[in-house]
Amino acid sequence: MKLKLIFLTLFLATVQLAMAQVKFEAKVSKKKLGVNERLRVDFEMNQDGDNFRPPAFSGFTVVGGPNQSISNSWINGKRSYSKKFSYFLEPTRRGKFTIKQAVIEIDGQTYKTLPVTVQVTSAVDKPKDGNNTDFVASENLHLVAEVSKSNPYLNEAITVVYKLYVSTRISVSNWRELDNPKYSDFWSQAIDMKQLKIENGEYKGEPYRYVVLRKTVLYPQKTGKLNIEPLSLTVSVDVPTNRRDIFGGRLYSTVNKAVAAGNRTINVKPLPLEGKPDDFSGAVGSFDFKVATSKTALDATESLDAKVIVSGNGNLKLFDLPKLNVPNGLEQYEPQHNERVRTNLTGMGGNISDTYTLVPQYKGKYPIPPISFSYFDLKTETYKRISSSEIVINVKNGPDNNGSTTTSQSNGTNKKLVTQTGSQFRFLKSNASLQPIAKKHFFKSSGYWISLTAPLLAIPLFLFFGKKRQERLSDVRGNRVRKADKLARKYLSEAKKNLGNQKEFYIAMERALHNYLKAKLHIQTSDMSKDRIQRLLKERDVEDAVTIEFIALLESCEFARYTPSSTSAMQQDYDKASRVIATMDKQL
Repeated sequence: MKLKLIFLTLFLATVQLAMAQVKFEAKVSKKKLGVNERLRVDFEMNQDGDNFRPPAFSGFTVVGGPNQSISNSWINGKRSYSKKFSYFLEPTRRGKFTIKQAVIEIDGQTYKTLPVTVQVTSAVDKPKDGNNTDFVASENLHLVAEVSKSNPYLNEAITVVYKLYVSTRISVSNWRELDNPKYSDFWSQAIDMKQLKIENGEYKGEPYRYVVLRKTVLYPQKTGKLNIEPLSLTVSVDVPTNRRDIFGGRLYSTVNKAVAAGNRTINVKPLPLEGKPDDFSGAVGSFDFKVATSKTALDATESLDAKVIVSGNGNLKLFDLPKLNVPNGLEQYEPQHNERVRTNLTGMGGNISDTYTLVPQYKGKYPIPPISFSYFDLKTETYKRISSSEIVINVKNGPDNNGSTTTSQSNGTNKKLVTQTGSQFRFLKSNASLQPIAKKHFFKSSGYWISLTAPLLAIPLFLFFGKKRQERLSDVRGNRVRKADKLARKYLSEAKKNLGNQKEFYIAMERALHNYLKAKLHIQTSDMSKDRIQRLLKERDVEDAVTIEFIALLESCEFARYTPSSTSAMQQDYDKASRVIATMDKQL
């Protein structure tokens, strides 16, 4: 009888251990798909985890997700739990791609999924059913990137205008950006779109309505073939169906359609080598150049400003101004750079300048020699040079330069040279009056005895702090609380860094709120229902108004996955989270 009981106990323990194993795996909707199809990837686990980190999805564009779903049920006294993160991907090209490992932390342990290989083939035929709402939406909705010039010179401005074309057969109720293009190898400047305006036009010969969503000015910084990444949107499209209501009106079906502007390749030409000046600094456009001073007559130790100015149209922010050379006797300070540049569809326009402060030390006449500025003119496709005029600064009153005189010499160019005489080292002190340093011995000094006894005195301190550290490590619950509290502060700081990036901001915000609850209320993420959170906070004497604000923050994080949010709304949510967490800390 005892032997049977032992075997039964061992069997039940083995079954319980097998059921308690953590499962974390990646599942794909299909292993082979066309380049014009979508792929769904699910990362599923059977126990609750935190700090989920997805892979990079190389070769794909994320058009949806992450969508989180939790299933928690009890059947015949046994708990069944499932948590899932879902992503919807669109392939960027044909080939074989590997969806790498996702990572999550469960009960302090790190788990990873196995890599999954997916084959992307050429585009597959989709059913062209006129009654299919998805097909109708794709045929009547187009996102186009219009590039002003496909073969510019290096540092020549080009414009990319993104237009959303909508057929009269459908209507659009809302859209949001899925993926912002990253203009690698370009200097970019977005033009502010104060108000979107619907206009009438044509797309492939058919009447369409369109709206300009974005305008961007680009200056290529490399030669050769450069890629402009596509802008991706998800659009809510209302498509008419063959069904009608009781009054005979046509019923509409709403579908969420992902559209992309497509990659554009720009062939950038190098600037010609023929006639290129040695001092060419990369200026491309049409410019004027001059050097001006605030005054030409003054007394010694007074100051004047000398300004080097380039104005016109071109890559004003992308080159250096020529340096100002002044004669000896004029003290020159570091220049102050100033930019008054506006950007529109034609590129940058305005002026840039360097302002030097000059202070003469002695009386006399000081000529500022001419300097030149060279640039590449896009109209004539040649290099041009502009030189400034010589400026003479007349210092009327002031000390002589130690008996020296300022003389004018003719050197063939009618320039006046400033010469100085006298000792150049008259300010150096020849008698330093140095004193010898008395020799001191380290042996048996105070420092000697301190360095000898300090290690012995530190041994009890090491033992004390070692014991405290061991006690802290053995406090499992306390360590979890401290870790969760640390993660809450970390993710709240991460949310602040991602202000303006809606997806990353609200993911970090939600993690911060969940880790804060884990630290203060000792509950897991799977148990964080709103009713339970309210009940626990009330038991801990947290004010109802603070609880309501905390629940509202959790709801904002959930709604942000499906609705667009502005930067000001994110800033308000962040300020509210900081204030609510600080208030709850005091009350808890």
